Amino acid sequence: MNQQVIVAGGGIGGMACALALARSGVPTVLLEQAAVFGEVGAGLQLGPNATRVLADWGLTDALQACAAFPEALHVRDAHRGTDLGQLRLGAMALARYGQPYATVHRADLHALLLAAVQEQGLTELRLNARLASFAQTPAGVSASLEDGAVVDGDALLGCDGLWSRVRMQLLGHRPVRSSGHLAYRGMVRSADLPVPLRASVVTAWLGPRMHVVHYPVRGGEWINVVAVVDGVLGQGHGGEAGSDPQSWTHQARATDLARALGPACADLLSMIHAVPAWSLWALNDRPAMTGAHEHAQGRVALVGDAAHPLRPYLAQGAAMAIEDAWTLGRILKPVRARDDWPQVLARFADTRWQRNARVQQQSQRNGRIFHAMGMVRWGRDTAMRLLGERLLDNPWLYDGPPEPLQDPTPSPHSKRKT
Repeated sequence: MNQQVIVAGGGIGGMACALALARSGVPTVLLEQAAVFGEVGAGLQLGPNATRVLADWGLTDALQACAAFPEALHVRDAHRGTDLGQLRLGAMALARYGQPYATVHRADLHALLLAAVQEQGLTELRLNARLASFAQTPAGVSASLEDGAVVDGDALLGCDGLWSRVRMQLLGHRPVRSSGHLAYRGMVRSADLPVPLRASVVTAWLGPRMHVVHYPVRGGEWINVVAVVDGVLGQGHGGEAGSDPQSWTHQARATDLARALGPACADLLSMIHAVPAWSLWALNDRPAMTGAHEHAQGRVALVGDAAHPLRPYLAQGAAMAIEDAWTLGRILKPVRARDDWPQVLARFADTRWQRNARVQQQSQRNGRIFHAMGMVRWGRDTAMRLLGERLLDNPWLYDGPPEPLQDPTPSPHSKRKT
């Protein structure tokens, strides 16, 4: 199977797809609209479901060289500072799931995927190449670029994010949905923090209409901090009213964040005040997927945020894109000349859409729970204290990714149910 596949988008999802296809012997041309390869944002979390894929791709050593591996998840009350619950990670995650729980800088994850793609040698990387439209025929796909160039292939993968042009043409114009939440993001050197805040743990602070998460990245040398609050850009939260919602680089004011957090406890304020600079952007998403047709039609498929954008309350955005790519690669192995792309992509969509929809729904639910007030907040805290790890763990998620439907080939975890 030596047909060329077009990958639109050179972020984590696009790189993961290019790598999965290359490992299956499929050449790709990857189109990236930016002038250089890179990733915006800061840290992200990779559960065992994602690190399992990276291990299958032979990237464990590369991940260990740049990531941190937290020992636990601690959930605390943002105002009182009290402990609400804990989930053991570290050695316990490795024992439970066979793979570790990692935290990594987005740029580091992107760089290791890019290096792996280049090592495979089957991907043509094109910068300054922004897709304008595509035309699908029974024999293939033609992608027209903004500069007038045309790229032909046997299939097209839209890995171009929440504001995907591939999605817009495939599914029609459907506006993104505002979550009503704003994310303040920043990083601070571990050495600049009080010793108790340098611990190798993921800490989630929950409060009324807000929550904060921080965790180590870059081997523990830096701490990534994300504060999510109820609000709208331009209404007391930096930026200008009407700012471009696609921007990830709005200037943020620490005073706005402090006001939104309310009467935060001393430990949380110490972390917030240590961050030297903040960026800010609105969190948007789309409703959960309703069918396989939202993942693929004919020779065109959507991957990652282009298909199933996630609110960051389950820490699975990058992981689901990586799972998508792995699934496609599994379907393509072993290479069979009789495979046809509409059939391959239909099987991919049938395998992925329900799991991705479930993750979308759970992420939205978590956002409501994290920001709860009144009796709902009391019930959340009580359940967390009583149920502990049973409430915080997600075996259905971390045991993945599931094998492709009707997969004729075995795998190390083919018996795993997800």
